Amino acid sequence: MSALRTHYTDEAEFVGRVDEVQRPQGYRIVGAFEGDRCVAVAGFRVIRNLAWHDTLYVDDLSTLPEARGRGYGRALLEWCKEEGRSEGCTQFHLDSGVGPEREDAHRLYFNTGLRITSYHFAAPLE
Repeated sequence: MSALRTHYTDEAEFVGRVDEVQRPQGYRIVGAFEGDRCVAVAGFRVIRNLAWHDTLYVDDLSTLPEARGRGYGRALLEWCKEEGRSEGCTQFHLDSGVGPEREDAHRLYFNTGLRITSYHFAAPLE
């Protein structure tokens, strides 16, 4: 996860955030391993809203740079889709940042059947 969420440099802070804030909202993490080493992770939750009904939402998907291109991201996305089906979800969603450094991720998303369906707008509340 540290390859994606680089602003969490303190492991205790990260674990606290996941355990105290994210997990009570249904957040779970699944990983892909090479031997005993976790090389890719997906953080996800089921969300329920008026726009999308029951949806499995992927908050985080990350593969270590040296393990990219080996199918771990695809396997995690497919696993998450199946988990969504088993949870009774009718949709599968994720948001992704934009920029040249995200092109490989976007190619993976398109190749696993995901499509761009909306714009995501954001503004800081500072």
